[in-house]
This record gives sequence, structure tokens and C-alpha cells, in this order.
Amino acid sequence: MKLTPVFLFLFVIGFAFAQRPAQGPMSKKRFNPEKQGYKLVWEDQFKGKSLDTSKWAVRGVGPRAIAFVSQEAVKVENGYLKLYILKKGDSLLGSAVGTQGKFMSKYGYYECRAKLQKSQGVWAAFWLQSPQISQGEDPSKFGAEIDIMEFFKKLGTDIVSHNVHWAYGPNQQSTKGMQSYRRGVSLGFHTFGLEWFPDKYIFYVDGYKYYEVTDGISNIEEYMILSMEYPSKKEEILKTIFPDVFMVDYVKVYQKKEGY
Repeated sequence: MKLTPVFLFLFVIGFAFAQRPAQGPMSKKRFNPEKQGYKLVWEDQFKGKSLDTSKWAVRGVGPRAIAFVSQEAVKVENGYLKLYILKKGDSLLGSAVGTQGKFMSKYGYYECRAKLQKSQGVWAAFWLQSPQISQGEDPSKFGAEIDIMEFFKKLGTDIVSHNVHWAYGPNQQSTKGMQSYRRGVSLGFHTFGLEWFPDKYIFYVDGYKYYEVTDGISNIEEYMILSMEYPSKKEEILKTIFPDVFMVDYVKVYQKKEGY
């Protein structure tokens, strides 16, 4: 089969970064959680003037990669959570918030609506994390890191990534990066979702199903994280423009009325 220029480009990019080649949606039908028997159980629409500390905490204040996670880089204004990367003199500031100790859950549908960062080098992320992930290698007992969305602009302006990691330590496992091609995803607001079952994960972009995964399935409660991440080497942020921001409109969690 002859490859079109777009898909030839995606194939080369996927190979170059040791990721799965980007793919389009598996279905043309948009997912609606309420029509699938889900009920909204938790949400934040960031309507206040500061972070709702009954729902979130600034996560991991201190050194992370080449930067420093700082409360200064986290703002709530005009109905949005704004997670910044900042440069102050020789210091690089990053941002992250999480629901650890405030909201933990398992299974259901998790979604955020957000506008992604503009720069290469740094990346926006929406993910679930297990507090026990480094305590054992069985993800069903010790949980997994579930990367609902990461935006590595070096992979392309129309590609978002998903991944699952478990068994933190010398035998860490991964599903290998999954790339979703969604034209225009780097522009404006889009939704990024995960449907989590006892035996599989389904990843969504703008309501469209892109991947279904049966490896690394966590069967324990986990917490949510939103973050702006830095790489481990300063050479990787040569094209980064400061300040930059990951802007989140809402986060919602749905669960089945009748359970699983």
C-alpha cells in the first residue's frame, strides 16, 4: 500500500522516538459517559480564584528533573487551572497538582478538557498514580502509572501520547508509548479521557476511542495528577519558550451506577 505523506511522516516519527506509530481513532462514534450508564461522582471546574485545597494540593514541591516544582507556577483564574513553566534568572519552575489524600478511586471514566502547551521540550500531562507502585511488581495489587495524556510536541503538533507503567524499580514494565493522531489537537481546547475497567483501559481524545489496552491493569484506588513536566537534560529545552502554560477547563470523574 502506498503511504500518503502524512502517514509516512507519522511512521518515521514513531520509529525515531521508539514509540508505536501514531494512529487515528478506532471508532467514528463519540463516547458519552452518561449514555453508557456512568454517573458524575467528582468534578472541578476551577471557578474560584485559587486552587480548591479540598480537592487538590500542589504536588511534589521541590526539585524535579532539571527544574523546581513551585506553588508560584500554579494559578486558578478566569475559570481555568493554569500550570506554568517559568524561568526566573537561572531557575526553572514547573508545576503539578494532585488529589492524593483527597480523592482516590478505581475504575470509571476520567476526563479533562484542556489547552496544551505551545513549546517543545516541556510537556503537559494528565495521569493517574498509585501510592503503592514501588512496593511490588503486580499491577493488580500495587497499581500503575496511567498516563491518560502527554503532549510531546517533538512528536508532532497533531499527536498526543498515552502510556501505562508499573513495577517501579529494576523490573519496571511499560505498555510502550501509544500515539494518537488528532488533527489540530495542539490548538484550542480538547478533551482527554480514560475508561478504566477491571480488565482493560480505553484511551479517548475528543470522545473518540484510540486505544484499548489489557496490560498493566491496576485494581486498586489511585489519585489524579495534572502537571507540566521538564526533561532531564537542559539541551532538550533549547526550543522552549518561557513562560508557557497548560490550561485546564475542567476535570470530571464518572463511575457506573450499578458498579462493575
